[in-house]
Amino acid sequence: MSDEQRRPRRPQPMSPEQIESHVGSFDPARASEIAHESAAILVRTGRADDDPALTARLVNLVGELGLSTVADLWSRQPAVSLPGALWRLYALREWIVRDAAGASADFAEGRLRADVPAAIAGSAEPPSPDAMLALGDAILTGVYRGELDTALERAAAFCEVVATGRAHRADFNDGYDDEAARTQTVSASAMRGTASDLRRAAAAWRSGTLH
Repeated sequence: MSDEQRRPRRPQPMSPEQIESHVGSFDPARASEIAHESAAILVRTGRADDDPALTARLVNLVGELGLSTVADLWSRQPAVSLPGALWRLYALREWIVRDAAGASADFAEGRLRADVPAAIAGSAEPPSPDAMLALGDAILTGVYRGELDTALERAAAFCEVVATGRAHRADFNDGYDDEAARTQTVSASAMRGTASDLRRAAAAWRSGTLH
């Protein structure tokens, strides 16, 4: 066997244009296959190349493709799957980008009361909007430059802290702004569900069953 044949092949990057071409062009029966293939290629490519520019581009995937494209690709997949986990991470970062002030308020309140230590999510002192943006980027960067299960656990801890803070903010509104209180209570419950999904995905990655 020649040296060329023995040399391992680097994963071929899937450009945003290639990913976008998959969305809307596939048969519904192939949706799961396309979602899993694209998620695996994205993670494998990002982890095989330590180019900071590539990592930054992957972290900003929603900015490159648009949230609806990423949602069409991954959001219908099971929570405990690679595309399902990636969707939750990117959706979480997109929420932080769109409402950094709200994320800051929830996190600041929740870090004082959450059962999960806020430090697991990552350093955010003080928990300003800018710190939330940096934390969202750091969590997603960990997918490509660190350990995937650690990134998922950090995201889960962040969601738990935010959910706790949001629930307490709902209590503050109870009796004063009942509609806001209801909305915050429902969204806090949904955020706790996301935290649970991410923890289960992290456990699946460690056991080698997250695909």
